[in-house]
Amino acid sequence: MAEREAADRHDDGSFDPLPSSEEGREAARAKPDTPQTRSPTYRLAYDDPDFLTSDATRGVRLQLELMKPELALTEAGILSTIVLFGGARIPEPGKAAWAARNPGQKARLEANAVYYDEARRFARLASQHSANTSGGKEYVIVTGGGPGVMEAGNRGAGDVGAVSVALNITLPHEQMPNPYVTPELTFNFHYFAIRKMHFLLRAKAMAIFPGGFGTMDELFEGLTLIQTGRMARMPVILFGTEFWRRVLDLDFLAGEGTIAPDDLDLITFVDRAEDGWAAIRGFYGF
Repeated sequence: MAEREAADRHDDGSFDPLPSSEEGREAARAKPDTPQTRSPTYRLAYDDPDFLTSDATRGVRLQLELMKPELALTEAGILSTIVLFGGARIPEPGKAAWAARNPGQKARLEANAVYYDEARRFARLASQHSANTSGGKEYVIVTGGGPGVMEAGNRGAGDVGAVSVALNITLPHEQMPNPYVTPELTFNFHYFAIRKMHFLLRAKAMAIFPGGFGTMDELFEGLTLIQTGRMARMPVILFGTEFWRRVLDLDFLAGEGTIAPDDLDLITFVDRAEDGWAAIRGFYGF
């Protein structure tokens, strides 16, 4: 009887007299094999992959992608993060050949490899602070989990023995999570929209390194939320002043009246990891 009562306890200690979903699934699978039990309609809804991946259940899948990482991060005690964005093709110094599409790109990627090192150093600084002040629960590095700048961020956290988060995504061309992410904090997404929500749900700062379309999408998503008051003001730090000044002519937008002049103050340009971390320290006063 005591064993039965223990089995009916939830993880939080509350009692539940009803059978668990796992028990229901095993009971259904143990039924005799008949034309009726083989029918797709007889499968339990939560144990039916065809049903769960149908067009009709897209809303359910969106909700599940929101819930699963949230529950895991809460269980791990992650209270706040620093989001590190940047190009998947920015190589570690000396390894530009794998990312280049032509010889000209190889030369530029090799020059931009400096940002791999800066991202790694920045993540190291943030993660050391996290470990020293909160036991690795605040200012935790989160990246997209892929190669390039993302790998550098997770690697920098690992350099000081800190945890880091990866929000990976399933793409037509295979993208594996890099080997430096904390395995228990590695997540995989189907929906870009839900993934971007998770990037910002615990964010205290955005650190953006040179990248392509995806990096700019993530940058402007965050800026729009801050500008419109839908998200709290936080440091938005662009690493690589020359790179970003060429990519973004924000003074032009302000001059044309499509953004307010003080919107320019939402962004801080830096070139070194130490300067980026100093901007965060100054903003939060520690």
